[in-house]
Amino acid sequence: MRVLGIDPGIAIVGFGFIDKIGSKLVPVQYGCIQTEAHTPQEERLKQVYESTCSLIDRYKPDTVAVEKLFFNKNVTTAFSVGQARGVMILAAAQRGLPVTEYTPLQVKQAVVGYGKAEKRQVQEMVKMLLNLSAIPKPDDVADALAVAICHAHSSVLTQKINEVNRR
Repeated sequence: MRVLGIDPGIAIVGFGFIDKIGSKLVPVQYGCIQTEAHTPQEERLKQVYESTCSLIDRYKPDTVAVEKLFFNKNVTTAFSVGQARGVMILAAAQRGLPVTEYTPLQVKQAVVGYGKAEKRQVQEMVKMLLNLSAIPKPDDVADALAVAICHAHSSVLTQKINEVNRR
């Protein structure tokens, strides 16, 4: 199973593709999509959408996992990030890919075993679980890989729940 993990944003979108082979997790590709700060919002959303489409078409994930929006005190930022999440989810949906969303608490629980883990603990576990030589930078990339790892660990349970809900 190939998972695309996404840490949504408007300035920086972290992404990470991992393969789950049995119980082993293998990194495929990871990085970030960046947009310029003074670019009109619609152009930034177009760039995020087109880049997401291109990544999906190139690396062909079986499923997409997205971090749920944690409501920020800055409402403008929250709206922008929400719009970016929407275009990324649209890119996946147009390609018939299932999308699963996870809260930051769920991601930390799945990766570290503790829902209130610190960012550095999550980053160290991402590095260890994927056998990387260094913690991916910027932080958004490590976060995206953590979302992908969360989904890889949770996918069997999530599939069973979805099957029950469809009945």
